[in-house]
Amino acid sequence: MGMNELIVSKTDLKGNITYANDTFYKMAALSEENAIGAPHSIIRHPDMPRCVFKFLWDRIAAGTETFAYVLNYAANGDHYWVFAHVTPTYDADNILIGYHSNRRAPDESALATIKPIYAQLLEIEKSHANGKDGMAASLAALVKTLEDANIDYDRFIFSLAA
Repeated sequence: MGMNELIVSKTDLKGNITYANDTFYKMAALSEENAIGAPHSIIRHPDMPRCVFKFLWDRIAAGTETFAYVLNYAANGDHYWVFAHVTPTYDADNILIGYHSNRRAPDESALATIKPIYAQLLEIEKSHANGKDGMAASLAALVKTLEDANIDYDRFIFSLAA
């Protein structure tokens, strides 16, 4: 994926893909027939901490646009990192109807910071027998990491993107 290419997808409120551009299909190694209607989690990489998705979904469900670094999984076994910008989508009556995500190639320097954080969060998640407990513990660790650094999530993410 070139630095100027955008991966675009849209989902309904349940996270099922309703639209994707050609770059999405190419990067995910999926056909339109296999993608439309499928859960967006079809491209979730197993090394991606679940707490990051919970954090992201909670924010966009509340109407807050969110930026995040995400490791995706392609149908052919490949993986790729993206810098995602996810926004809620509203209809003409201002009712939430889905989500829109634009993703681009991230800076390698940003990934050098994100990868160890995500590895730590994933380790916390895997250390719990119950998945929900693990996700809650890793989310608490993410929040604590930001608090210890005295920075909010958005400022932290944008400091990496610079």
